Amino acid sequence: MLGGDVARERRAAELAQSLGLPVIVSGGSNPEYAHWLFAQKGLARGRVQLDYRAHDTLSNFTSVVADLRRARVRHLLLVTSSDHMPRALAVGRIVAGSRGIELTPVAVPCGQRCLPESRRKVWGDGLRALLWVLTGRDLRDWAAERLPPLLGPGTARGSGPDPAGR
Repeated sequence: MLGGDVARERRAAELAQSLGLPVIVSGGSNPEYAHWLFAQKGLARGRVQLDYRAHDTLSNFTSVVADLRRARVRHLLLVTSSDHMPRALAVGRIVAGSRGIELTPVAVPCGQRCLPESRRKVWGDGLRALLWVLTGRDLRDWAAERLPPLLGPGTARGSGPDPAGR
């Protein structure tokens, strides 16, 4: 489950409870709330892994993919908001797919809060994911320093979230 909205955490908790699955939350709400929410759904702490290493969509995947591979995970349900799903799925299929992990999307409706992401953002993060697979590094900062006219303003890390807050 990709963090960014507690509705995603609620949906992940419901799925985990009904299907008997463990949960990995990448970049979710604070630990106290997350543990309380998952406990309310009957999930023991041992079935829920909270991971706060990610700072964006690419690192949601790159920060956990080695752990998933070591655990011999072959398939994930990808839980994120419907407006974020195209980008998350593009990045996830490249990063996780490169490690033999299949993704099935589970979109959480965002209703009036939806902020559709541009094709440029989807393709840009897809390219970043491909470069990560090839090099083992996120080349975003390197590119932002050397290619600012091509990337546009605000592309360097630390320049703030995208319009959807991710």
